[in-house]
Amino acid sequence: MPPKAGAAAAVQRLRSPFFIGLLIIIFLVEFMKGSLLVAVLPVYMKNSLGLSAHTIGIAFSLQYIGDNLFRSPFGWIGERLGYRKTMAGALIMTVIAVCMIAFLSGALWLSLACFILGLGTSPLWPTAMTGTTEISGPRGSNGQAMGTLEMASLAGTGSGPIVMNFLMDRTEKNYHTAFLILIGVGIILVLVALMLPSKVKIPLHAAAASAAEAGRGFMAVFGGKLVQLFGSVKATLHEVRTTLKVSWMVYPALFLQSFVIGLLSPVITLYVQNELRLSPNMYSLLLIAGGGITVLALIPSGKLIDRFGTGPFLNTGFLLAACSLSVFSMVRSLPLIFVFVCIVGVSYAMILPGWNTFVSQLVPKGERGAVWGFFLTLQGSGMVVGPIVSGQLWDRLGHSSPFLASAIVMALLFVIHLILSRRMKAALQVS
Repeated sequence: MPPKAGAAAAVQRLRSPFFIGLLIIIFLVEFMKGSLLVAVLPVYMKNSLGLSAHTIGIAFSLQYIGDNLFRSPFGWIGERLGYRKTMAGALIMTVIAVCMIAFLSGALWLSLACFILGLGTSPLWPTAMTGTTEISGPRGSNGQAMGTLEMASLAGTGSGPIVMNFLMDRTEKNYHTAFLILIGVGIILVLVALMLPSKVKIPLHAAAASAAEAGRGFMAVFGGKLVQLFGSVKATLHEVRTTLKVSWMVYPALFLQSFVIGLLSPVITLYVQNELRLSPNMYSLLLIAGGGITVLALIPSGKLIDRFGTGPFLNTGFLLAACSLSVFSMVRSLPLIFVFVCIVGVSYAMILPGWNTFVSQLVPKGERGAVWGFFLTLQGSGMVVGPIVSGQLWDRLGHSSPFLASAIVMALLFVIHLILSRRMKAALQVS
């Protein structure tokens, strides 16, 4: 296919109703989570309900566990039930979770609601990654597609707290109004999910099998389905083991990619307020500058990755991030702070679509949903360990140590990616 025709086909695929539906779902889910986890729940649970910080931490941990632990199972389920049933069923759970938060006040119920919220959002990224890989091909327009997904995610995560803080200010902290809006967002999510395609191909003999089952007893049919389920799971695990032939270095790289974010997430606000002494408005402007340049740079980065490959962008992104993070903790001048925040934003605009495209090339065609779920679960586990390590570094070694540790991890990711990309090139030359 000529380059122009290939580019036109790639753009056409990204304008398909399926991909647009995925973008809407990603934006709204991240909007909901950003609103709840950043702007609403911490203040609501602490100031309005009088819950302890320990209880709030447990509730947030349960949200993460529900989101991360069930990604791989939902990836497997999604390939069998289809995108529509999997996403619609899961997103109904998010509506239930927000209703529980809005109308119940006990610590146990709120913790359970956070777990259900995480459970309801867990199929999001396995479904998005599997669907995107399916429509663009493992070596197609993945960079542009992944960049667009990340842009929708960042836009939702950033706009959620901003909108909710504005709403809290206008309604004099009327939390139930915020919860009703988020319930409405959840209902819209379910409706959009119901418009997704099924993507499940039913063989012709399935209709005959269904007709035959109609004449059998319930227990016989149920037993047969259980046997089929266990057989399918066994076959899936066997296929994943035999087709997933990647270097062992991929697994620590997946962990480190989110671990570095976990190192920074709990201390960045403390650092800006306690060390840099920036006002809340200036801090918001800093976040808008860094997040805005990341979002703006994602689309051109994705297009260039499709054209030139992931190697140059990941190598540049990791090195830029390592250098800027190591210097950031030493800077006190406000203009320089904005400069380094923008450099970090540009580096992440290279890393996010580049890394997902790089990983998509390792996913076998046979069990994309299950493997993507496994990869995303491993990658997400870094977000659990990162904040714990970051707090210890902050308390024991000083306020600049989490930033230096993040820079070291970025440099390590640069080395790992360099080795992996060279091995992949050597393998392609041999084959």
